Amino acid sequence: MSDEKRPIIIKKIKKHSGHHGGHWKIAYADFVTAMMAFFLLMWLVGSSSEERLKGMSEYFQTPLKTLVTGGPGQGNRTSLIQGGGKDLTRRDGQVRKVDFESGKKTRDLKSAQAELDRLDTRKLENLRDRLEQLIESHATMRDFKEQLLLDITSEGLRIQIVDAKNRPMFALAKAELQPYTKDILQKLGGVLNEMPNRISLSGHTDSIAYASGEKNYSNWELSTDRANASRRQLVMGGMNEQKIMRVVGLSSAVLFDKDDPTNPINRRISIIVMSNKAAVALSEEGGKTKEVGSDATINAKAILSATS
Repeated sequence: MSDEKRPIIIKKIKKHSGHHGGHWKIAYADFVTAMMAFFLLMWLVGSSSEERLKGMSEYFQTPLKTLVTGGPGQGNRTSLIQGGGKDLTRRDGQVRKVDFESGKKTRDLKSAQAELDRLDTRKLENLRDRLEQLIESHATMRDFKEQLLLDITSEGLRIQIVDAKNRPMFALAKAELQPYTKDILQKLGGVLNEMPNRISLSGHTDSIAYASGEKNYSNWELSTDRANASRRQLVMGGMNEQKIMRVVGLSSAVLFDKDDPTNPINRRISIIVMSNKAAVALSEEGGKTKEVGSDATINAKAILSATS
C-alpha cells in the first residue's frame, strides 16, 4: 500500500482515578461537619439562660467593650454540661453581671441612706441654730441662757435644762415645775412640733438620796415624775403627744458632772430631738418598725430614684 492511502491512527490516552475520584467526599465531609456544628450551636443556644444570651448579644454588638470591661459570658467559667464530682456550675472566674448590678444597687442604697442621714443631721443643726436665736429673743429663756444647753449627739439634738445652785427648775425634792420652767418648756413644745422628728425625754437627779420620808419613793421615781411633768408642759405648748417616743427616769445613773455627783447641774431634764437612725433603732427594740423604719427606707429609696 502506497503512503498516500495509509490511514492515520491517533491514539488518545485517558487518565482514570480510582473509584471516579474523591473530591466529592471532602465536600460532603465539610457539609456534615458544618451541619453538626450548626445543630450543636442550636442546642447550646436552647440550653443557655437568658442572662447568657444577653451577654452573647452584647458581645457581638460591642465586642471590644465586652473584652475590656467584661460582661456575661466573657471569662465566665460556668459549664452547661452537668455531671458528677465537682460542681461544674461553680464560678471560679469572673463574677456575673447580675451580681455586679446587685452589688451596685446595694452600694447605691447605702449611699442614699448616708445622704438621708446627712440631710437629717443638717436639719437638726438648723433647729439648734433656730433655738439659739429663740433663746436670745425670749426674755425668760435669755435669763436662763446658761441653764439651757444645746448639742448634737449620736441620737440627735439634745436640749438640756439644768439646775443651778440658786435657780432650780423644780421645787425641792418634788416633781413640781417652777413657773419659769413651764414657760420655757411650753415655748420649746411649739418649736419642736414643727419638726417631723420623734422626741425622747429623760429625767435626772443628783446622787443625794431622796429623804422626804415617803415610803417606796426614791430618786428613780422622782426623776421619772419630773420627766413626765416636762412632757405634759411640752404638749401644753403645742407639741403633738404622738411625737414623744420615750419618757424615762434615770435617777443619778448618768451624771453630768461625774467629778461632783452632788452638783446641782446633775439635776436636769434632757430632751432629745431624735435622728431618723436613732428612732428606727428604738422602734426595732420594741419590735415595731413600720411607723418609723419604713419611712426611712422609703426616703432612702426616693433619694436613690432621684439620683439615678
